[in-house]
Amino acid sequence: MSGTVTGIFCGAILAFAILLFGFWGFLLVLVLMAVGALVGRFASGQIDTRGLADAFRGRRTS
Repeated sequence: MSGTVTGIFCGAILAFAILLFGFWGFLLVLVLMAVGALVGRFASGQIDTRGLADAFRGRRTS
């Protein structure tokens, strides 16, 4: 799936969320989509967890 199609799909989901659930429901859907994206990247190995932990500890500079 291309980035454009993914963006359209995410925009449609968020548009329906704000229409159906209001502002707070929209924010909840937005946060849960972001968490799902992070979990997916961790599961596929696209995020280096060791490097991320070292960056938070201040052991690594970018």
